[in-house]
Amino acid sequence: MRYFLAALSVFGVMHATQVAAQDDPVVVELYTSQGCSSCPPADEMLHDLAKRDDVIALALHVDYWDYIGWKDIFANPAFTARQHAYARAANATSVYTPQMIINGVEQVVGSRPMQVMDALQAQREAGSLFDLQLTRREGAVLIAAEPGQGGDYAVQLVRYIPEETVDIRRGENAGRKLSYANIVTSWEVVAEWDGRSPLAFEAVAEGDSPIVVILQQSTDGPIVGAAVLR
Repeated sequence: MRYFLAALSVFGVMHATQVAAQDDPVVVELYTSQGCSSCPPADEMLHDLAKRDDVIALALHVDYWDYIGWKDIFANPAFTARQHAYARAANATSVYTPQMIINGVEQVVGSRPMQVMDALQAQREAGSLFDLQLTRREGAVLIAAEPGQGGDYAVQLVRYIPEETVDIRRGENAGRKLSYANIVTSWEVVAEWDGRSPLAFEAVAEGDSPIVVILQQSTDGPIVGAAVLR
């Protein structure tokens, strides 16, 4: 784990370069693949969701479509494992693309806009248990939250590329030039938290790409808090 505890002094916060605004954003995880012919509509929808201030939209590219002729350049077996963990938690027998998992609890087909919007609205109305405050400093991010409901929470640090276009030459999408939004490059558990004491620590976050922090019951349960520094 790449993190260390740090006191969040008033001086440190005042000299931060950027602070996240809080408005209970809903986390949308899209499980997708460049080798999946059904995925482009969901990828386009994620572009729209990525523009919303009340949504943290994340594209996790899986690797189980790579065998049919095109290797997804963004695919990560860890994202496939995360999707399988959600399936086990929901007692599902299989995984698929495009799938959207919303706040860790709502699982919908990612190419069905009405289902996605209904799930978003439900989670928006439910709100979050915790408000996260993020402060970016050179090479690090300060993560803070007030205590509340006790539990077994994973503090997760996510980095992503805002947008990239890919010329796909083989597989089901051969000949298409497709644009992808908020492409996750890393997803790391940086701490565990019981929710009963103040959360305050500094995690390594090098580079200037966006930073997302997600509080989640275990790593495959409900998301109870999230914030982003774009």
